[in-house]
Amino acid sequence: MRVEVKKLSETAVLPVRGSEQAAGYDLCADIESTVTIWPGETAKIGTGLAFAIPQGYFGGIFARSGLSTKKGLRPANCTGVVDSDYRGPVIVALHNDSTKEQTIEPGERIAQMILIPYLSAEFEPVAELDETARGEGGFGSTGTK
Repeated sequence: MRVEVKKLSETAVLPVRGSEQAAGYDLCADIESTVTIWPGETAKIGTGLAFAIPQGYFGGIFARSGLSTKKGLRPANCTGVVDSDYRGPVIVALHNDSTKEQTIEPGERIAQMILIPYLSAEFEPVAELDETARGEGGFGSTGTK
């Protein structure tokens, strides 16, 4: 699959995979200087990149396991979505779940993007839904004690 990417600055880093079999492509911070994220706060970190994601796909923005386990940083919305018709800069809002201030350095890997296909649907209002064994059982209704 070919994905067009536009570098919005001279310092922007193209996405790369950490290994040949990796699903995610690392996104790097395109910032001029170190950014400090205080405990419980969120900072928007630009990647300096814009994408033309192919129609029928979206770019899912996920946490990097190293950043989340070592620094307690994750995307603020847990999973970001870059739609195929969006052409603006990709920005990752990083939230600090730790109890210490954390820093992001220029060029640091801040998230990973996975290209994911999706299905389009039309929602049809109905008076009743079909019956299932589960019915309206919600949270915890299928587990055992």
